[in-house]
Amino acid sequence: MAGGKARPLSRVKTSTMDGDLEKVFGNPVPELYEAAVGHDASPALARALELRSFLALTEEQVARVRDRVHADMDPDRDMGELSADKLRFDAQWLEAALDARDGYRAALGELLRTMPPPDQRARPVRTAQLRATATLPPSAAPAPQRAGAARARRP
Repeated sequence: MAGGKARPLSRVKTSTMDGDLEKVFGNPVPELYEAAVGHDASPALARALELRSFLALTEEQVARVRDRVHADMDPDRDMGELSADKLRFDAQWLEAALDARDGYRAALGELLRTMPPPDQRARPVRTAQLRATATLPPSAAPAPQRAGAARARRP
């Protein structure tokens, strides 16, 4: 925190899919966040930015674990400080963070691929309510309930 003000990390940090978001929505990510708070924001934009926030946070965790492992493996570091248990834990942590990152990337990629083109998103869909006004000829009238029913045999 700089100057005592908390800033949302996911909006400040970049993600590996920011370019894809900008390409699909046509604006830089900070402007997309501003547009998402408007009353006419699309649900797809809100969902995409939510996934992007999770992705950015997860990518930050991946980088932290990577940097911690690199620091632990520094050639200038004292060999007595190495811990197999600590490295195993970091490997598990890294695997979990990478799995989460891959899941968020897949979900965001799928959302961006399945969205309608920008020119089709803004138009509301109108359907006309058709009303049948034709009258049926007498031969097409429904048959009485017992019509065609088999008669019971008498003993």
